[in-house]
Amino acid sequence: MNGLIQKCAVVITIVAAGIAGWLAYQSTQYDFQTLDGETYSWNKLHGEWTVINYFAPWCAPCLREMPELNTLSRTLPAHTRLFAINYDRQSREQIDEMVRKFSIDVPVIVAEDTTRLPMQKPPYLPATFIIGPDGDVVDTIMGEVTAEGIKHRLAQLKSGAS
Repeated sequence: MNGLIQKCAVVITIVAAGIAGWLAYQSTQYDFQTLDGETYSWNKLHGEWTVINYFAPWCAPCLREMPELNTLSRTLPAHTRLFAINYDRQSREQIDEMVRKFSIDVPVIVAEDTTRLPMQKPPYLPATFIIGPDGDVVDTIMGEVTAEGIKHRLAQLKSGAS
């Protein structure tokens, strides 16, 4: 009987270690990371609306809309997230410098080889994508946006109006 108990204890220990290892691995997986070091996975954003704005410092309309995006980031509707991502891949140091230079308050995604977004890089700027609670892109806005315009569009999408 003692042999059976010991074998069960070994099996339980192995299973527990396997589960612990899998959980540890899962906790290190993410789809994208922001400049401040926060990591996000689309699984954990499930149920929330997400707005992603592509911009670049050489894009005059992008810089004109950034104060609007800053305002939106402070007044987001419930269950809504906002991120910006630089069109051109740059180092963290370059992005940090740009964020300070242009007073960007929106969380900025750092584009890396491992970054996974539900859309392709847009053909031109500015470009704003609205991702629904299921993780699919539900709207693409090419051109300048305003805080009120995005809020209005989110309200339409949330109510089911097109």
